[in-house]
Amino acid sequence: MADTSLSTLLPADAIVTGIAAEDWRAAIRAAGELLVAGGAATSDYIGQMQAAVDEYGPYIVIAPGLALAHARPSEAVLHTGMSWAGLARPVAFGHPQNDPVELVIGLAAVDHDGHSGALSRLARMLGDPERLRELKKMREPRAIHEAITEYERGE
Repeated sequence: MADTSLSTLLPADAIVTGIAAEDWRAAIRAAGELLVAGGAATSDYIGQMQAAVDEYGPYIVIAPGLALAHARPSEAVLHTGMSWAGLARPVAFGHPQNDPVELVIGLAAVDHDGHSGALSRLARMLGDPERLRELKKMREPRAIHEAITEYERGE
């Protein structure tokens, strides 16, 4: 499973934009609820993602405006999957350089290795500031999914 594509791990129905979130907890909850709806995790995983930030701080804010919400592999993860929660208004996570966050990518992983290929592709794709800006501007889940699929084809 180490080579599963981003477009498989992040189906169009796990992509939502325009989400209202009053704070970072609500933003993580939104990404987590998409993981639950897609069958990747149970609702317990949402609390685990929030607890990770409580314990370790806003380390999940990995780039300006972008958070990768996740927790350790656990019984709450049913299969490896991802979600895309585009926020209607940016929220502060408490990161000194990368706040506020407007996009939360949720990641549920069954182990530490099974998602590494997709995570590497995600990092390369979102590591391009111009591409990230364009993706964050998109409002249609299918358009976002197609852009991800096109990116992977060109890799």
